[in-house]
Amino acid sequence: MSKRQTQTPTASTQTKKTRTMDLWKYREWTVDQTCQYLEEQGLGEWQAIFRENNISGVTLQYLTEQHLKDMDIRQIGDSLKILDSIRKLWQITGQGKVFNDPIHGHIELHPLLIKIIDTPQFQRLRNIKQLGGAYFVYPGASHNRFEHSLGVAYLAGELVDALSRRQPELQISPSDILCVQFAGLCHDLGHGPFSHLFDGKFIPKARPGVNWKHEDATVKMLDHLVERNNLREAMEQYGLELPRDLDFIKEMIHPKALTKETPWPHKGRGQEKSFLYEIVSNSTNGIDVDKFDYFARDSHHLGIQNNFDHRRFLKFARVCEVDGEKQKHICSRDKEEWNLIDMFNTRTGLHRRAYQHTVTKIIEIMISDAFLKADQFMKLSTAIDDMEAYTKLTDHVFEQILNSSSADLAEARQILRNITCRRLYKCLGQTQANEPMEVTQEMIQSWETELAQADPPHSFHDVSLQSQDFIVNVIELDYGMKEKDPIDNVRFYCKNDLTKAYQIRKDQVSKLLPEHFAEQLIRVYCKKRDKKSLEAAGKHFVKWCMDRNFSKPQDGDIIAPELTPLKPNWLNSSDKDGEHGSCKDVKPGKVNGPTKAKTKLFK
Repeated sequence: MSKRQTQTPTASTQTKKTRTMDLWKYREWTVDQTCQYLEEQGLGEWQAIFRENNISGVTLQYLTEQHLKDMDIRQIGDSLKILDSIRKLWQITGQGKVFNDPIHGHIELHPLLIKIIDTPQFQRLRNIKQLGGAYFVYPGASHNRFEHSLGVAYLAGELVDALSRRQPELQISPSDILCVQFAGLCHDLGHGPFSHLFDGKFIPKARPGVNWKHEDATVKMLDHLVERNNLREAMEQYGLELPRDLDFIKEMIHPKALTKETPWPHKGRGQEKSFLYEIVSNSTNGIDVDKFDYFARDSHHLGIQNNFDHRRFLKFARVCEVDGEKQKHICSRDKEEWNLIDMFNTRTGLHRRAYQHTVTKIIEIMISDAFLKADQFMKLSTAIDDMEAYTKLTDHVFEQILNSSSADLAEARQILRNITCRRLYKCLGQTQANEPMEVTQEMIQSWETELAQADPPHSFHDVSLQSQDFIVNVIELDYGMKEKDPIDNVRFYCKNDLTKAYQIRKDQVSKLLPEHFAEQLIRVYCKKRDKKSLEAAGKHFVKWCMDRNFSKPQDGDIIAPELTPLKPNWLNSSDKDGEHGSCKDVKPGKVNGPTKAKTKLFK
């Protein structure tokens, strides 16, 4: 071993190591320690000004370009060097952690985020399926809200950090960056068992009249998490200002929709930082890192192709002022419009193929029915009023009911057994109204009654169908902004002027883009499973569609060939020419007999 290798570290080396270890505590620095840091960063020429203005560690995080100008540091190059060196302080990750994520690779998170992750309130997300009942249809969809939340925190940090480096004039502070990551990490804390099943299906029936969404629970759970784990001191230690920054985090999780006339509603940050509210949950156009992660993660686990590349969006994102608006918005490069169109198409495709899959919805309806049967004994619906109880409510309630021996839970247990044994409710078909309707729970109940009372000719008189045998499920499919084109709310910039934002109209892109951006599907299921009841229920469904003037079900000619020709606007083009399309050879009198319907494929 050489002499050089056996030397003990010099005093200066030891000092440097100690300084690096102490960087986490920079908010406790005295003015002298702050000046020492400037010297280490090659900025010693400004020590006298910092001493004169009494700049200590606690002041560093709030320094802006304007403050430096007021201190007579007027050259933009000097200001940027000082601000960049200050920004490095929060990025020292000696106490952070690296996660090996299947979607984003090795991701590194701030130590404050690790403190949040290592709490019971956050760890419960390990036991809540990201896609609810879809796991029973897609065997790869076993991922949970836990890993999705890590991914959103990482992407939130990537986007805000990219904006900070690309546009230093935005004066994004270290606490801004940390708050954005914090919001990304905690944005799904309020999800209940099987994710959207709980607040979308179970709670509206268990607690009618209670307007409750998982976003409401997220805010309550975040407060509970901070208080229960005494995290206020840690938050302040890492430079967050309470309660202002905690309010800011909650506002980013569930921001209020804004218009040009709306006064600024947020108190966490002012309008000059309005773009920060578009990173985690974007109420302006729906382009946010929450979607970036779940598009990539859900597609990966479902085995479905994801055509949207969120990494390109991060490369081209810039903040611009939009004409006529006081707020600043995150904009994309003009050539990226097709990438964003792919993003909205990906969203619709995932809903159509997975989230709203016919069997996925059947299973979620059955799980919800089981929870409703168990609710009076297990008080599942009241957990939303108590975050301590809600912390213990996860997907495990499925196994609790399934494996219980209580007589009180017999009905709920039988429904869950039917799911595990694949004895599912049957889908009778799907239809649409001429115009979208505002559907209420009362309307659905009346439709179920109408379905039972529909009396088609040639019906089975020995089959009794009641309203409780039918389930009506209304599916809303859109591009993320209801019936509006989401691209209308996106602003773009071009390489010739990086500061000016403008709109690109649909007719400037392609004539192949859709004319409509939302549709409402009405699905009907039957709880009975025997062949005769299902045949009768199918005819009831077709007759109901006729009475309601809804669209003809796709297999209506097969289910009830004696009924569909009775409605003129249901006739196929070939029927109107004197033929009977796909059911030409079907004789009504033999529909339920041994003769099977013949399908004519070609003329």
